[in-house]
Amino acid sequence: MAKTNFSSIDEYIAACPEQSREYVQKIREIVHAAVPKAKEKISYQLACFELDGKNLVHFAGWKSHVSMYPIPSGTKEFTKEISKYADGKGTIKFPLDKPLPLKLIRQVVKNRVVDNQKIEKSKYGKRK
Repeated sequence: MAKTNFSSIDEYIAACPEQSREYVQKIREIVHAAVPKAKEKISYQLACFELDGKNLVHFAGWKSHVSMYPIPSGTKEFTKEISKYADGKGTIKFPLDKPLPLKLIRQVVKNRVVDNQKIEKSKYGKRK
């Protein structure tokens, strides 16, 4: 992916390796369905969604996988499921040679919404 100054997620997807575009587009659709109020943007030259002015999830297409950042918190069961795809601190990698775990991706997005709300509440709690 040579270009690095994307102005939209459409541009970003077009520049992704051909083999990852379908998965990147599917993640985009899942985020829209799970969080209709989330807005698309480019952040750190990656596809990103924000909610209430805060980054919700970044995602990227590569030659052999797609990635989502960051890994959200969650239950033990959720953490166990995520661990199958975790790669380093804060990164989830989904290989292109396996079906995309749609339900898990929805849960990742919903857990990120909860994480952001907790952060917001803790900020306001400190101000009182």
